[in-house]
Amino acid sequence: MTPADTGASTVVDAAPAAPAVPDPTGSSDSSDSRMAPGGPGYRRMSFALFLAGVATFALLYSTQALLPLISGDLGVTASDASWTVAAATGGLALFVLPMSALSERFGRRTVMTASLAVAVTVGLLVPFAPSLPALVALRAVQGAALAGLPASATAYLAEEVRPRALVTAIGLFVAGNSVGGMSGRVITGWVAQEWGWRVAVGVVGLVAVACAVAFRLLLPAPRHFTPGSLRPRVLVRTVRDHLADPLLRRLYAIGALFMTVFGGVYTVIGYRLTEAPFSLPQGLIGSIFLVYLVGTVSASTAGRLVGRLGRRGALYLGAGTTAAGLLLSLAPSLPLVLLGLVLITAGFFAGHAVASSAVGKTAQHGRAQASALYQSAYYVGSSAGSTVGAVAFHSGGWAGTVGVGVLAVLGVVVITVSGSLAARRAAGTPVRALSLPR
Repeated sequence: MTPADTGASTVVDAAPAAPAVPDPTGSSDSSDSRMAPGGPGYRRMSFALFLAGVATFALLYSTQALLPLISGDLGVTASDASWTVAAATGGLALFVLPMSALSERFGRRTVMTASLAVAVTVGLLVPFAPSLPALVALRAVQGAALAGLPASATAYLAEEVRPRALVTAIGLFVAGNSVGGMSGRVITGWVAQEWGWRVAVGVVGLVAVACAVAFRLLLPAPRHFTPGSLRPRVLVRTVRDHLADPLLRRLYAIGALFMTVFGGVYTVIGYRLTEAPFSLPQGLIGSIFLVYLVGTVSASTAGRLVGRLGRRGALYLGAGTTAAGLLLSLAPSLPLVLLGLVLITAGFFAGHAVASSAVGKTAQHGRAQASALYQSAYYVGSSAGSTVGAVAFHSGGWAGTVGVGVLAVLGVVVITVSGSLAARRAAGTPVRALSLPR
């Protein structure tokens, strides 16, 4: 069966049944001209997209570790300041689908280059925002510009990399996201402690400029891209086809829920650590984000994780690890809070890498649109997590934020289980047989 027929099996099985139709992504033998580990251009491509991931997350979340300072400088509440994060992720979520359509017509590399150019330009203007509304507006524009990166990068990899190497290649891109998120927050934390949040955001902008230039110089020209149509009717039909696929719908929901946890936790953690019993200075709070290195490892090894547990098992492991971290972070002990953040980060990045790579494999056409819908759901989850997490913290403290995260993780588990049951019903397997695939 094709992915649309099974409803869930290709998300969750390490070794799905052979498809009834030939694999449109091509074979993985030596006659395949696409890139593979050790082959020509693969290392340059991996490093280029890694740098694109660094720039994307560094810019997108450049204000997140600085929210307490922004609140104090502009005289606004935590909920108000959180809009500097939500506006950026919301702008990305709204524009990722139109930008993916442009990439189908003008090429992945062209759109990614233009998106980075606009985003880094806006990043250099953000430090000069005179008020919260102006800052939020600039951040929304920046997020909209960055929308050209995630979906185009995933589609580029699906077209230029051999299928068996796809999960690993996407994992490296996601690893770049984690490094960008970490470095942006660590840099801003220490720079802001000495010179304020405006200088800190400006430094992140300069780092992103360097990443953007290196990305354009390193990324190999696409060899397997075929221009598509910009006709709205074609775009609407493609989107409708993807949304009609139950497997893709589950993947979109899983991405949104994982990001709801992550967005909420990292938007609020700075406020928690400035309060008693921790009362940490801004520099140390920024250094907390070094735990993103754990995400770099978990995302880059997602391919091996899927090989051992299957996609279903990998998603369960990611959800369980995230939930354990949330509960552990409730402890009034800094080492336990840090351990909780490590588990949350590892679980999130592993789950995200598995789900996003499954989208690229599942879509039989319009891969940029399929990836764009995933990214849109993913960043809607980020915006929702940032806003709802901050509101929950304001009303119920850290326990309120953790409660939001636990509910989102339960949603991931319920969706994965329902997909497993649907796949087994379609295959005629007894529902009780829910052991993890090997």
